[in-house]
Amino acid sequence: MKIALVSPYDFGTPSGVVSHISCLEQQFTRMGHEVKIIAPASKAIYTLGNRFIRIGTPRPIPVSGSIARITTSLRLESQIKDVFDREKFDICHLHEPLMPMLCTTVLRLKRAPMVGTFHASGGKAWYTMFSPLAKWYLDRWFNKLDGRIAVSQVAFKYINTYFPADYAIIPNGIDTHHFNNGVKPIDAFNDGKTNILFVGRLEKRKGFDYLLEAYRLIKQEVPDCRLIQVGTGVRLRKKYEKRVSQHALADVHFTGYATYSDLPRYYKTADIACFPSTGWESQGIVLLEAMAVGKPIIASDIDGYSSVLTNGVEGISVPPRNAEKLAEALLKLIKDKNLRREMGDRGKPRAMQYDWSLLAHKLLDFYTETLNKVNHHQAVTEEKSSQVRLASGQH
Repeated sequence: MKIALVSPYDFGTPSGVVSHISCLEQQFTRMGHEVKIIAPASKAIYTLGNRFIRIGTPRPIPVSGSIARITTSLRLESQIKDVFDREKFDICHLHEPLMPMLCTTVLRLKRAPMVGTFHASGGKAWYTMFSPLAKWYLDRWFNKLDGRIAVSQVAFKYINTYFPADYAIIPNGIDTHHFNNGVKPIDAFNDGKTNILFVGRLEKRKGFDYLLEAYRLIKQEVPDCRLIQVGTGVRLRKKYEKRVSQHALADVHFTGYATYSDLPRYYKTADIACFPSTGWESQGIVLLEAMAVGKPIIASDIDGYSSVLTNGVEGISVPPRNAEKLAEALLKLIKDKNLRREMGDRGKPRAMQYDWSLLAHKLLDFYTETLNKVNHHQAVTEEKSSQVRLASGQH
């Protein structure tokens, strides 16, 4: 099958959707399918060779408490037509298909059967901020989708509020060959201290404020611990570094961006993986990555995380925006090495349920089902047209 995977987001900047598409491309390619990724990019994507088609230059746009790097160009039509006319894809899979401008233009032109995956949940949807006329256009483009997917029940409830339809639930996956317990830890942090790991962008909704406060609360009682932050973010990082300095907090390390190849090593280095997001999470892929490496989890008790984490099994759920409860959970795991190991062991089989090798087959089945529906609809339409022509000829 020849498959187009379309991302509205900058493929040169790490994000959940970019990782999702990259892993899916790798899995489909291993299975013998021909796959092309179409996306804007702020830099050359050499690792993909001719499997990557760059369309558009991304710009940072505020969206639902985050920054989306998307192309805002209105001059994409001719390039999209050329690509689809040349490649002749069997199916096109758009991610966040209503995100302008690349995805909506691909939908409007519709040069192949279209499937769309909706990833987001929570916050104020960007399309609610526009006029009724803009919503009318979005409805027209939405109706061009031949199949619709949400990555979780949370994501389904969110998108279905604005665009009611039938959706398949097919979650984000992880590469359990990449994220595994056999990787080497980061040498600089492998010194016997209890490592608390945070992986995520430094945005308010990721809740690092509360983790930093919880760390301050426990540091005096457990001085031999360390907080490691991994993830992009410049503006809030300066604010957090200032707070660390003001409280003279020791052993707080702002690592910043980590490559995909290094990320499993950070999980391996951790004794506890902590994810204190305040909301708007559709699934919690970082929890599954940590579980795959065998680490216990502490995470906010929010819908997107509760779909993968069972409180008391793979980790501990805590109320969001509550530094005191977060500190209690941290102390409980820091003081109980056996509990950490048991929770970590229980997380591994849970993560395996989300391996890309399984989910890729589900997506291919969905593609086939969608193509069969499209072909059946075309056959019925042609039959009706034929009957009309015959009837007209009789008169």
